[in-house]
Amino acid sequence: MVDILALVLHHDKRVVVQAVELALDAGVATKTHVLNLLHRLIDGKTTDGPDIDTPHEPKANEERYDGLRVRIAGGRNAS
Repeated sequence: MVDILALVLHHDKRVVVQAVELALDAGVATKTHVLNLLHRLIDGKTTDGPDIDTPHEPKANEERYDGLRVRIAGGRNAS
C-alpha cells in the first residue's frame, strides 16, 4: 500500500488514482498491476484489451499420453 501511495511523488495524482481504480475494477489489486496500468496510462496505451474468443476449450489428449507412456516405459507404471 505504501508503494502505491508513494507513486504520487513521481506521477500525477489523478493518473495514479485512475490506475488504482482500474485495478480495483478488474479485481486485481496488486502493486504490479497498478504499475502496469499506470505506465499504460502515461504512455497513452489502451488499458482494456479486446475480448479473446477462443474457438474451443482446450482438452487433454489422454490417448496420446498413454501411447507415449507405452513407447517410453514399455507400458509399465512407475510403481
